[in-house]
Amino acid sequence: MSLQNAISKTRDFYTMKKNASILQHEFGFYSVDRWVEQGHIKDLEDLYAQCNFDEKGIFYFMNLGWCEAPLVPVFEDKVLEDRGDYEVIQDFAGRHVLVFKGRRNGFMPEYIDHPVKDFASWEREIKWRMDPTSAWRLKNATKEGEKMRDLAKLGAMIGQGIVGGYMYLRSLVGPTELLYMVYDEPKLIHEMMQTWYDVADAVIAHHQKYVTLDELFLAEDICYNMGPLMSPNMMREFLFPYYRQLIDNIKTRQIDKTRHLYLQIDSDGDCRPVMPVYQELGCDYFSPFEVASGCDVVEIGKQYPDMLMRGGIDKRILAAGKEAIDREIDRIMPVMKARGGYIPMCDHGVPEEVAFEDFMHYRKRLREFQ
Repeated sequence: MSLQNAISKTRDFYTMKKNASILQHEFGFYSVDRWVEQGHIKDLEDLYAQCNFDEKGIFYFMNLGWCEAPLVPVFEDKVLEDRGDYEVIQDFAGRHVLVFKGRRNGFMPEYIDHPVKDFASWEREIKWRMDPTSAWRLKNATKEGEKMRDLAKLGAMIGQGIVGGYMYLRSLVGPTELLYMVYDEPKLIHEMMQTWYDVADAVIAHHQKYVTLDELFLAEDICYNMGPLMSPNMMREFLFPYYRQLIDNIKTRQIDKTRHLYLQIDSDGDCRPVMPVYQELGCDYFSPFEVASGCDVVEIGKQYPDMLMRGGIDKRILAAGKEAIDREIDRIMPVMKARGGYIPMCDHGVPEEVAFEDFMHYRKRLREFQ
């Protein structure tokens, strides 16, 4: 598909055009190595070609972190301890992590320690790495801005990706420790969030010299399978003041001030309890709707008829065979295509145990709706 066709389909998605052609994308893959070994594909690029995925119609600035704080410089990645089949490493975000020896991806590691424990460790280990005036940040922002300006001239939508406040704090402090720190050291939490804001605002301001932004994407992961990892009141106290100021600043700086700024929140787990909370900020796009946590895109789509949605295809069903896949596609796709504003994708990376033939059947079924 041409870039212009992809842009057109992308804009139909954002405007929630009913019965529009469905964008063909996928979340990611844990299955590629096995499919290569079995001879089904040569590599990831070959898989994309066989699936006939759409080109991108929206492009993101990706220099403000994702699952970790946007540190400059990052920590040295090094082995700290040998435990036979396992090893403890220091990763680029300063965490101590237990992993399989010689392997870093394709599984959930065990996080043993995080760099921030108090004001002293914050200043010693992290704060200086979050300098908003960093020459590297501004040089990179200029390079990315020029590239995005060229894409915008072709009609592409432009988004800004950024690590969300909760994910940022969790990467620095740890998920359990963070819930103590909001009570024991609230001033430290606010200082860390002010620093998050300062870096984000400075870099995004530089980006906005080149383009008008169509979307702000917060990689938040604030939920687990039973619901939120932070209460709504904590969200409002520790996250939302910085979000609101950043969003207000972005809107004020837009070259085209009539352009709608979409706000996407990305969270694993059961996101249903926090969806109305994020709507207080103007959130109009959620992903990836993890089915194992109770998220049913058909039901949520009825409850939030104006919410853009992406994800919601049960990764477990892809491993259950063609009949199970057909039942899921037939249940979801006619309803969501008629509704508009939906991109079907596996709710996480395609698992390793999914058979290649079953995955291609799933993609074939989805192409019936393009």
